Amino acid sequence: MARAELLGRIRATGVIPVVRAPSADDALAAVEAMRAGGIDIVELTMTVPSPIRVIEKVVERYGDTIVAGAGTVLDAETARACILAGAAFVVSPIVDRPTIRVCRTHGIPVVPGALTPTEVVRAWRAGADLVKVFPCGAVGGASYIKALRAPLPQIELVPTGGVTVATVGDFIAAGAFAVGAGADLVDIARLRRGDHAGLAENARRYVAAVQQARQA
Repeated sequence: MARAELLGRIRATGVIPVVRAPSADDALAAVEAMRAGGIDIVELTMTVPSPIRVIEKVVERYGDTIVAGAGTVLDAETARACILAGAAFVVSPIVDRPTIRVCRTHGIPVVPGALTPTEVVRAWRAGADLVKVFPCGAVGGASYIKALRAPLPQIELVPTGGVTVATVGDFIAAGAFAVGAGADLVDIARLRRGDHAGLAENARRYVAAVQQARQA
């Protein structure tokens, strides 16, 4: 899939579920719940057991119907392994230039993490397609994204941290390209109880909130 097309899909959905599951099976169940709820983007973090194999399984099982990305990627070697496993994009909590270079070489969208205006611009100049603003909730949430967008409208931001079903619309209204949503969306306790229908319904609420914010 071309980079521009993939970025378009991320924006269209508006939500990137951050999957930090305690087992590979839980991670796969979370992906299925998100898909059932209308979210076709997932970020599988390197904190999941056997994360490379999980990415491979998601790609094998869903093909292009799910855009599987790799998250919490800290170095170029890990990024390369994820890309070879089929990861369609790479997310990092930091700005690591070798990681960005590997992704650009392979034509894969890369989303490094930054917080301050200086860090955001540094990530963008290093080749970021999108910049993950993390931990966004700790520094003002949606109001912080609005403040960043005012002087930096050319940089597409993906706030992560503090995103909930109650705040996701505010982040989109503030100018976020998309959001990264972790525990509030991919509720591991609910997953372990086998409440996959509840997880799917939660995903639907996120999608609806994004659509309402964009229409407004």
